[in-house]
Amino acid sequence: MQRILGFLLFTLTLPLYPLLFIVIKLTSSGPFIFKQKRMGKNKKIFTMYKFRTMVENAEQLKTKYLKLNEADGPVFKIHNDPRYTKIGKILTKTAIDELPQLVNIIKGEMAFVGPRPLPVAEARQVPAKYGLRFEVLPGLTSTWVIKGGHTLTFDQWMKLDCEYVKTRNTKDDLIITLKTIILLTNH
Repeated sequence: MQRILGFLLFTLTLPLYPLLFIVIKLTSSGPFIFKQKRMGKNKKIFTMYKFRTMVENAEQLKTKYLKLNEADGPVFKIHNDPRYTKIGKILTKTAIDELPQLVNIIKGEMAFVGPRPLPVAEARQVPAKYGLRFEVLPGLTSTWVIKGGHTLTFDQWMKLDCEYVKTRNTKDDLIITLKTIILLTNH
């Protein structure tokens, strides 16, 4: 069901891709799509897709900005990350940058709702007590997104993910999805 819905949404949003291609390519150099290895269900590594929102060498610049990391734990987050392009800030704020993950859903690597997939290096540092988060497909959105996102501590984030896995059901997935849409439309 998720794959079919993912395909339908991908088809509906596909007309945006040429426009986004032009805007991204005209405003910065580098590829149109950002690809990154992430860890998914059962710790399987997959390539996650996003529209590129940062400068071309953002991964290499990460070490330069480590001192600005606002997240605790093994994750790297900067609220106003200087690596974002001007258009990238808009794409990220509106979550349009996440649309290519519909391909990950179609491929069965992700779901609409589930723990957000972490980059492999960060995922490998997640303490074993939070291993439950790797027992389900990672999601396009999650409880973490609607409960505060980057304002939460790493432990709060991981606890939310594990609680989601323990209690997940279709009703809650619909509620999380609707709350995510409301959150995005209020930005």
